[in-house]
Amino acid sequence: MSAPAVLSGTQKVAVVLMNLDPIRAAEVMKQFTETEAEEITAEIIRLRRVDSAVAERTILEFHELTMKGGRNTRGGRDFASSLLEASFGSERAAGVLGRVASSMGGRAFEFLDSAEPGQLVTLLDGELPQTIALVLAHLRPEHASPVLAGLDDDVRSAVAQAIGTMGSAAPEAVRVVADTLKVRASAVVTARDTVDVVGGVQPLVEIINRADVATERALLESLDVTDPALAEEVRSRLLTFADIVKFEKKDVQQVLRGIDASVLALAMKGSTEAVIEVIRANISERLREILEEEVQNLGPVRMKQIEEARAEIVRAIRDLEAQGAITIQRGDDDQYVA
Repeated sequence: MSAPAVLSGTQKVAVVLMNLDPIRAAEVMKQFTETEAEEITAEIIRLRRVDSAVAERTILEFHELTMKGGRNTRGGRDFASSLLEASFGSERAAGVLGRVASSMGGRAFEFLDSAEPGQLVTLLDGELPQTIALVLAHLRPEHASPVLAGLDDDVRSAVAQAIGTMGSAAPEAVRVVADTLKVRASAVVTARDTVDVVGGVQPLVEIINRADVATERALLESLDVTDPALAEEVRSRLLTFADIVKFEKKDVQQVLRGIDASVLALAMKGSTEAVIEVIRANISERLREILEEEVQNLGPVRMKQIEEARAEIVRAIRDLEAQGAITIQRGDDDQYVA
């Protein structure tokens, strides 16, 4: 994307930073808050290249910021990434860049936001699973979920696997797919430039979380065959120990009945007050006394031990759900499924 003739204030800052020596640019970037840095980074990624005349006009406005030698009119993700790392360190830079990518992601497919799920299923019919996955990863989870549910079983499984294992998508590939679909959909809106689209397990989980139980089970069973590791990772994220606060009282009691007090004490360590209160309110007085003693005797505990204890409880919850002994609330809805 080339710079427009009239730049916004954030775009001007981006152009100035693109023209500075990287070390000096990093020092300037440090003066901004992370929110401001995100906005500036987004503009650096969008602009990529700036016409020399536009750069010249911008630099003249910041006449006190002169450069030795020629001007660097190149932006893009690599430049933004190195600038952020120099300014905030690699860990914070990754967080900022990730939020920028998330906020910019999906814009190429904004023209699909108003389409009905059935229309999208028809539009995507015949496309490769990787292509469908790319589109669904751009959509809001609540929008993508009914589309995924509407696909044929074999296609749905392949698409879910593609979303869950997706890495970064080249902007050019995203643009080609968006433009092709736009022509087929007879859309009027012009596609916007975008940055890397990162798929992975979490977008898949968010989509499945909003699917009905039949779709969820069929999908996970298919993934068990095609990609067992991905299926297990998805299951682990679909349900967490903290989700116990969403259960019916009788279901909480059913779960806790078979959990050893020492395991429960470990799982509770570092949990929210809401989780702790639910557990204490749904066990017998005798078990509560034993649990309190276990909690008091706990010293410093490795996070791995806590996670293992929570995983044991989650496995118990899954087993009880599979047996139909308890019901679990999923997503943001009020519906319960056995």
